[in-house]
Amino acid sequence: MHISRRPKKNSQHLPEQLHPRLKQIYADRGVNEAAQLNRSAKALLHYDQLQGVEKAVSLLVQAIAHNKKIIVVGDFDADGATSTALSMMSLWMMGSTNHDYLVPNRFNFGYGLSPEIVEVAAEQQAEVIMTVDNGIACFAGVEKAKSLGITVIVTDHHLAAESLPIADAIVNPNQPGCGFLSKNLAGVGVAFYLMLALRAELKANGWFEQQGLPVPNLATLLDLVALGTVADVVPLDDNNRILVHQGLQRIRSDKCRPGIQAIIDVAGKQRSRLVASDLGFVVGPRLNAAGRLDDMSLGIECLMTDNPARARQIAVKLDSLNRERREIEGSMQQEAVKALEGLDLEESALPFGLVLYQADYHQGVIGILAGRIKDKYYRPTIAFAHQDDDTLKGSARSIPGLHIRDLLEEINSRYPDIIGKFGGHAMAAGLSLPLKNLSAFEHVFHQIAEENLKDTPLAGELISDGELQTEDFTLAFALCLKEAGPWGQGFPEPLFDGEFELIDQRLVGSKHLKMMVKHQSGVLIDAIAFNVDLALWPNAQCSHVNIAYKLDINEFRGRTSLQLMVEGVSAL
Repeated sequence: MHISRRPKKNSQHLPEQLHPRLKQIYADRGVNEAAQLNRSAKALLHYDQLQGVEKAVSLLVQAIAHNKKIIVVGDFDADGATSTALSMMSLWMMGSTNHDYLVPNRFNFGYGLSPEIVEVAAEQQAEVIMTVDNGIACFAGVEKAKSLGITVIVTDHHLAAESLPIADAIVNPNQPGCGFLSKNLAGVGVAFYLMLALRAELKANGWFEQQGLPVPNLATLLDLVALGTVADVVPLDDNNRILVHQGLQRIRSDKCRPGIQAIIDVAGKQRSRLVASDLGFVVGPRLNAAGRLDDMSLGIECLMTDNPARARQIAVKLDSLNRERREIEGSMQQEAVKALEGLDLEESALPFGLVLYQADYHQGVIGILAGRIKDKYYRPTIAFAHQDDDTLKGSARSIPGLHIRDLLEEINSRYPDIIGKFGGHAMAAGLSLPLKNLSAFEHVFHQIAEENLKDTPLAGELISDGELQTEDFTLAFALCLKEAGPWGQGFPEPLFDGEFELIDQRLVGSKHLKMMVKHQSGVLIDAIAFNVDLALWPNAQCSHVNIAYKLDINEFRGRTSLQLMVEGVSAL
C-alpha cells in the first residue's frame, strides 16, 4: 500500500462557519469560492448555453404539435436507462401521446444508433428519433435514418470526432464550439437540460394552457439525473454536484420514483441516509444487471412505473439478476487464474494499456481475466477471444481516471476502420473487431492510453487528506463529512491515514477483516477492511497498523457508532 498526502491549498477564502478541516478538504479539491458550494437548483447552469438546444427544441415542439411518432433510442447501461426513462416521462408531461423507446440488446445489436436499430425504429413508424447517451459517433445509423426520411436529434455527452453525424440537431456539451461550461454532464444530464428547454418553449407558446395541462415540474425527475450521473462515473464538477445533491434530497425524503425506492429497499439500504456512493455501488449495479444478463427494458420499466407493487416485483428480479451476475463471475475466476498462469509479462516494460489474446481464450472468462490483470498491473486491460474464425470479441477493464468507453470512442473517431462494434461505460466495456486488425488496434490502444495516463501514477496509490486529530473522531464530524458531499469521481470522498494500535482482529464473511484499533490519544474505534489478502490477514504477529480510511457511521441493532472504512492496511 502506497499512501500519498494531498497537497494543501490556501483555504482562507472559504466561509468561516465551515468546520476548519472541511474548509481544507474543499480547498484541496479546487473549491476557489463560496459560490461553488451552493447546491440549490437555482445555481444550475442555464440550458441556453448548450449548442444545438434551440434546434432540437424546435423539432420536438413540431413533433408534439403534429403528433409525430417519436422514438427515444437509449443505451443499455444505467446512464442510458435513466436518460431513456427521463425522456419518456418528460414527453408525457409535455403532452406527447405518440412516443416510445428502443434500447439495443447488447447481444444482438451492440452499442448506440446502429443501422439495424434504425430499421427496427422504422418498422415502428418512427418519424423522429431522439438518441440519449449515444449518437455522436453513430455516423452509419444517422445516415440510415436520414435515408428513410426520419428526423434525427442526437443528445449525447461523449467526445465528438472531427466531423459530426448528419443529424438534424445535436445537443452535446462536448461537440466543437459548444460554450456550455460543464463538459462533464452524463447522458441523463444532457437529456434533462433539453427537457428544461422544451418546457420553457412550450410554456412561452401557451401550449400547456391550450391543452389544459399543468406546467410540468421537472424537478420530480432529479432522482433519475442523480442516479445516471453517479452510475456513469462522470466527474462531479460544481454543476453535477448540484444535480446529484438535488436528486439525493428527493430520494432521502421519499419523493423519488417508486422503482428507485424499490431497488433501494430490496438492497436493504435506508433511503433517509443514502449517499452518492450508494447510487454507484448499490442501485447502479442492480439496474445494470438487466442490461448485462437480460434486457435493459426491464430496468427502464422499473424506473418508469408508477405502480409500487410492480416496481417492487421488478426490483426483486433485478436483484436476482445481480446475484446471478456475481455468481457467474465467481464461478469463472478459477478459469481466469489458470489463464493468468500462462501469461509472461515483465512489469518494468509494460505499456500504458494491455492487450491480451490467445486463440484458446474462452469468451466467458475474458472479462474476469481482464479484471485480474488490471488489478495486478494497474493498467487498463483488454482481453480478446474468438467470436468466430475471423472476428474477435474483447472485454475491457479500466482504472480510475480513464473512461474506457470514451477511449474506445476516441480510437473509433481517429481510426474508424479498426473497431467493429463497441459499448460500455467508465470502468468496463466490450468491443469486437476483425482478427486481422488486432495488431493495429493494439498499437493505437497503447498510444491513446499513454496520452490519457502519462501524468497518472500507475500504481494502487491512495491519496490521503492527512491525519485526523483526536477531536475529529466523532459522530458529529462523520455526519458533517457525509452532508458535505456529494462525493464521487473528480471530487473524492475524504480519505485519511494514520498509525493505530491493533487491539483485536478477526475475519467476518470469510474475507473481510474486522478490527478494533486504538488511536494514540487512547480512543478505541471499530474498523473494517473488505476483501483483504488472506495470505496477510489476520496477522497474529501484528500489534500496530498503518491504515488509510474513511469515517463512517455504523448502525447495528439500534446503536449508532463511529466506524473506520479501511481502504488500505499494512502491518508496522
